[in-house]
Amino acid sequence: MPVSVLSVVSELFPLIKTGGLADVAGSLPLFLKPEGIKITSLIPGYTKVLAKLPSAEAIHHFDDLFGGPARLLRTEVGGLDILVIDAPHLYDRPGTPYTNEEKEDWPDNPIRFAALSAVGAAIGLGEVAAFKPEIVHAHDWQAGLTPAYLHYRAAGRPRPPAVMTVHNLAFQGQYAPELLDRLGLPAEAMGVDGIEYYGGIGFLKAGLQFADRITTVSPKYAEEISTLQGGMGLGGLVRDRIGDVLGILNGIDENVWDPSTDNLIAAKFDRLHIKPRRINKLSLQRRVGLREDADVLLFGLVSRLTWQKGIDMVLDALPLILGTGAQVAIIGQGDRATERAVRDAVTAYPGRVGCVIGYDEELGHLMQAGADALLLPSRFEPCGLTQLYALRYGCIPVVARVGGLSDTVIDANEMARAEGIGTGVQFHPPTVEMLESAALRVASLWRKPALWRRIQRNGMRTDVSWRRSARLYAELYRELAEAGPNEIEALRA
Repeated sequence: MPVSVLSVVSELFPLIKTGGLADVAGSLPLFLKPEGIKITSLIPGYTKVLAKLPSAEAIHHFDDLFGGPARLLRTEVGGLDILVIDAPHLYDRPGTPYTNEEKEDWPDNPIRFAALSAVGAAIGLGEVAAFKPEIVHAHDWQAGLTPAYLHYRAAGRPRPPAVMTVHNLAFQGQYAPELLDRLGLPAEAMGVDGIEYYGGIGFLKAGLQFADRITTVSPKYAEEISTLQGGMGLGGLVRDRIGDVLGILNGIDENVWDPSTDNLIAAKFDRLHIKPRRINKLSLQRRVGLREDADVLLFGLVSRLTWQKGIDMVLDALPLILGTGAQVAIIGQGDRATERAVRDAVTAYPGRVGCVIGYDEELGHLMQAGADALLLPSRFEPCGLTQLYALRYGCIPVVARVGGLSDTVIDANEMARAEGIGTGVQFHPPTVEMLESAALRVASLWRKPALWRRIQRNGMRTDVSWRRSARLYAELYRELAEAGPNEIEALRA
């Protein structure tokens, strides 16, 4: 029997994207359709989202949604069924979904995303006549209050099971306790068994507390967040609920990320015809300001420029990396201090370090198609998608052995090479010294073209799609749907 699911999420490709969350939320529903799972995604009506809607039908009105009237719009984009909250007082503004044009968080973010969660709960409880899902699935802190609203607003009514997915535990949505009344939650919610978190309100904590099942985006990350260090203050709660935690690896949409059909790159290629990558390499070098040379080893980095992603380690390792004769191309945006440090590196090493501060989809594809090796020295990484794109495009990933990076890249050590299964280079712990060691290993592999091509082709034939993971999500949804609302508490017990 088909199962209907409401996905509550703050961004969704192709309508709005700041990172991997949008890619996951936009691709997984397409792969669940063959499994008999119908996903409808609920997203805020940001200015950029409303501008991209081909058409939309208003299916519900809210007289007062956290300070103003709002409409719920229904539409379809690229095979995705979408509900959009048209609330100008909350979402009609410049900047990103989360920050203004000066990269500062919107001060009313707790209200903006409480509204997203509250609408998700209202739909789940059948208060929107046009649609009532069997499962409600909330993503990250922005939707973290959804399971809490379902719990407190059910008032004895049957409620649908709730799933909470942690895409990155580092972002938790912590706010002052004085907001409780504005959020429309009862006083009893401010307890250790409610949404209270170190004296404040924890959006992600609420999701972990009240969801019936918790998923993370890789098996390794599911283990890491139950530890003192990896749990970032929530490890105890995750350990208490470990029987309800499931790590399901992210996948990618291979129709979007396919070097043999990709119109965003300079030259198409595939596993058996890999030489056209050289054309993409020259195009990438030109775009980021590097000396054009198809024979030089080119390390790429496409990432948020933050401490988590280890960008500082890459900058510290530049003298050794460049000392191998390699180049480094950097694409991304993030912390202003890190952006300045990247620009300083370009000035210090003209023609050998190139960068584009910012991100666009075309350049992201070109990086995967043109760089020889992709640097991912993250200090922690829930899953990561860029290494999956890299594998698909014959760009050898160089990864810290953490989270989903550990789950998705097979280190091309001597034993793996003998078995013909290596797909990249791993290093641990994530330090400058170990990154430098990994870079030297990559440079050594680069000097052996036949071996390099074998590793490339191993990666390119790796299944990085959603197929296996979609089956796991489908099994989870069916389990919850078959249990029904009356058995949910029994399931948690």
